[in-house]
Amino acid sequence: MKKINFTGLPIIIKDFLVYLDVIKNKSSLTIEEYSSDLKLFFKFLKYYRGLIPSSIEFDEIDILDIDEDFVKSVTLNDAYAFLSYCKNERENQEAARARKVSCLRTFFKYLDKQKNIIDNNPMEVLDSPKLKKALPKYLTLEESIKLLKSVDGKHKERDYCILVFFLNCGLRLSELVSLNYNDIRDDHTLRVTGKGNKERTIYLNDSCLDAFAQYMAVRPVDGVPANDRNALFLSGRNKRISPKTVQHIVYEALEKCGLEGYSVHKLRHTAATLMYQHGNVDVLVLKDILGHENLGTTEIYTHIVDEQLKKASESNPLAQIKINKSTQD
Repeated sequence: MKKINFTGLPIIIKDFLVYLDVIKNKSSLTIEEYSSDLKLFFKFLKYYRGLIPSSIEFDEIDILDIDEDFVKSVTLNDAYAFLSYCKNERENQEAARARKVSCLRTFFKYLDKQKNIIDNNPMEVLDSPKLKKALPKYLTLEESIKLLKSVDGKHKERDYCILVFFLNCGLRLSELVSLNYNDIRDDHTLRVTGKGNKERTIYLNDSCLDAFAQYMAVRPVDGVPANDRNALFLSGRNKRISPKTVQHIVYEALEKCGLEGYSVHKLRHTAATLMYQHGNVDVLVLKDILGHENLGTTEIYTHIVDEQLKKASESNPLAQIKINKSTQD
C-alpha cells in the first residue's frame, strides 16, 4: 500500500483513501490531493455553519469528529458555497476548482454506492467550472536541440540522458524518477509505469539508446544503498534521484539557454508536439506513447497544428488586402 498520511483525518475519509489506493489503484499524488481537498471541504463546512469558536484559526479547525451523520447533512448548496470560497478567498483557478469537484463527486459516489451511507447523492448534479482550453506550451525543434547542446558539468551524461528521455519519450516527471535500469529491455523498449500503476511500452530511438549507454558507462555502482540499487537515475549522493532534483536540472538547463518560463512538464508537451508535427505520428499512436486514458487529452496536439496553419494563413502579406469589387467599373 502507498504511504498515506492519515494525520487529522476522520475514519470515514481514511476508509475512502484506502479504497482509492487498493481498489481504484489511484496514484499517490491523486490520493494526496483528494485528502487535502476533503480536509479543506470539511473545515470549510464547520466554519460556514458556525460550528467553531471565532477564536480558532481556519487551518487549526479539527475535523476528526466528522461522521456519517455529518456527511448525510451535506447539500449541493454546501458544495457551491465551498467552491465560491475556493475561488474568492483562496484564489483557486478553474483547474484547481475542477479537481475539487471531481474529488467531491468521487467521495460521495463512494458513500452512496460502496458504503450505502447516503440515500441520495447531492454531488451527482454538481457542475464543474468550465476550463479554458489553452494550447500547451512547448519548445521548437531548434530550441530543443539548443537545450540538449547546453548540457555540461559533473553529471553531464546523466543530465543529458534525462533531457533526451523527456524530449523523445514524453515521460511525466513521476515516471522518469521511478525508472529502473532494467526497465530498458534487450529489444530496445522502455517499460514505463504511469498513472494508476498502468504499464506501457515505449520504443527507444537511437538518440535515447546512445544517451543511455553513455550514462550507464559512468553511472555509480559502489556506494548505492540497497533500496536504490536498481534506480536508473541517481543523485549526487548515489540515491534514486528526486523530482525536485530533476526539476532543478531542467530549470538550470533552460535558464542557460535563455528559455525561461518553461517547466519540466513542458518537455512532455514538446515531445508530443514534435512527434505529431515532424514525425507524422497518428494521434492514436501518440495517445499510447503518452499514456493518456482519453483520446480527447491527446487531441490537443492536433489543435496546435491547426493554430499554426491559421497563423500561417494570417501572415500572408495579402491577408489584409480587401478590394471592393462592387465599386469598380
